[in-house]
Amino acid sequence: MSIPDTEHVSREIQAHILSEALPFMQRYDGQTVVVKYGGHAMGDETLARQFARDMVQLKLSGIHPIVVHGGGPQIGKMLDRLQIKSTFQDGLRITDQATVEIVEMVLAGSINKQVVASIQQEGGRAIGISGKDGNLMMARRLTRTKRDPDSNIERIVDLGFVGEPETVNPEILNVITASDAIPVIAPIGTSRSGGTFNINADTFAGAIAVATQAKRLLLLTDVEGVLDKDKTLIRELTLEEAQRLVQDGTASGGMIPKIETCVAVVEKGVEGAVILDGRVPHIVLLELFTPYGVGTRISRTGEG
Repeated sequence: MSIPDTEHVSREIQAHILSEALPFMQRYDGQTVVVKYGGHAMGDETLARQFARDMVQLKLSGIHPIVVHGGGPQIGKMLDRLQIKSTFQDGLRITDQATVEIVEMVLAGSINKQVVASIQQEGGRAIGISGKDGNLMMARRLTRTKRDPDSNIERIVDLGFVGEPETVNPEILNVITASDAIPVIAPIGTSRSGGTFNINADTFAGAIAVATQAKRLLLLTDVEGVLDKDKTLIRELTLEEAQRLVQDGTASGGMIPKIETCVAVVEKGVEGAVILDGRVPHIVLLELFTPYGVGTRISRTGEG
């Protein structure tokens, strides 16, 4: 899917597109939309510029976007450069002390400020923070268990300094969103003892969406959305259907925490969570301002 070149689109068509967007703009007016930004969209200069422009347009349209960014590929490159080995378990990076220091440096440092700069280059205002600022995200150590298929015995998987949200204090976000600025958040949390936790960006974004009572959670990824066993896009899922895809193995790897996050936030009051293909230009505008579903939406009824 791609956006037509406006030089080759008639004025009448452009006007029609804009008029079609009006009811959707009214639907989201004054609402909070949390966008998890990551994957290929972050590494492609054109897509990054378009994403930044879209965030500015949302803000100017009366919507309050909150950006939570990932940075897995960038973290991986830095770890490789420093010859620090890194492994994954169910889509989550196992994080030791050396790794968590690099994760914080890359996420809260270079990447966060790059996203902020991109938004400001497109005419918006952005404020970059991490979950440690203002005690935004208090976290605890994440524990996972894995069952041995031969012995059927469960064992605890040590993920190191990987955390999960414990409490969210949205006060700092309320101050930012009440202004003309867009918050850009690195998914780093802090423990009650002041330690640092690496939090999966999808999970982090989900916790922010619940705490801010967002109308939508949008997760940008590098695939069309959730695919069935025939690799066909599933456009709508109920909570039960989404959970079943994880249980039967249809969803695997990095898609597992995405689906789990979507289910959790909808259960806690977010109207809908959508997994989108961040490689598509202006995908956020297509999802919010047009009648066409462009990813996989998870909601209580599978609609809306």
